[in-house]
Amino acid sequence: MTPQNAISMPENACDSHVHLVAGAEFPLWDGRVENPAPGPNFDEWLDKYRQHVHALGCARGVIVHSILYGTDNRVTLEAVKRLGNGFKGVGLLPDDASERDMDTFAKANIKALRLNYVHGGVLSWDGAKALAPRLRSRGMHIQMLLNTHKHMAEIADDIRALPVPLVIDHMGWPDLKLGPDEPGFDIMRQLLAEGKIYVKLSALYRLCPPPYDQADEFVAKLLAANPDGLLWGSDWPHLMLADAEMPAGGAVMDTFLRTVTHPDHLQKILVDTPAKLFDF
Repeated sequence: MTPQNAISMPENACDSHVHLVAGAEFPLWDGRVENPAPGPNFDEWLDKYRQHVHALGCARGVIVHSILYGTDNRVTLEAVKRLGNGFKGVGLLPDDASERDMDTFAKANIKALRLNYVHGGVLSWDGAKALAPRLRSRGMHIQMLLNTHKHMAEIADDIRALPVPLVIDHMGWPDLKLGPDEPGFDIMRQLLAEGKIYVKLSALYRLCPPPYDQADEFVAKLLAANPDGLLWGSDWPHLMLADAEMPAGGAVMDTFLRTVTHPDHLQKILVDTPAKLFDF
């Protein structure tokens, strides 16, 4: 991380998308597709995360529960508890989640449920829609990983009818080869402009190789649509890479600060919008 990045960050900046993993203290889900890096235990992973936050110049963070642990949310609940003020969580629950499950989340600063259309998971779109009224009563929302070119058109009307906010991860994970005017990405841009969704400018390293400038046009489209509806996340520690290249050092922040330069936009994306959405 360069000194320039550290001094460019506004006060109370938030990294709105990381995962927390552990050693043997928390059992992995039998349906996982990989294992976390061997060696570090939970305390050591927490220390690594604290170092990561400090290097970014962030004071706040959102821990997104990893599908590697299935619906056993204990690693994320414990991380949010141990990290204290300034840290919130996003959890995983199945379609038949109980009132007690959601009450536990609400009391533990878990602010959303995550639905994963890309890797599969434990919550379906129909289940998320059914749970939405109960999430609303607890001040929670839905977070979703999808591919805009595969999924956005079929669920756009449902999104407009949701009684809770919907946050779309990783810029909708578009196929950059299709261009920023691809219909699914354009529908997402329209929903963003209408204030129906939030979009995370995260994980560009999953979309294209360094220096990640192939995604610049896509970022620009979203900024032009509605900077109030954007968040940023580092996606640390970069799990489930598949064919993507592990980003080096502060590359994810360097890319963000290269594509988002206006101080008002930085303030909104890093501070104001996460504060509103996650109730900091």
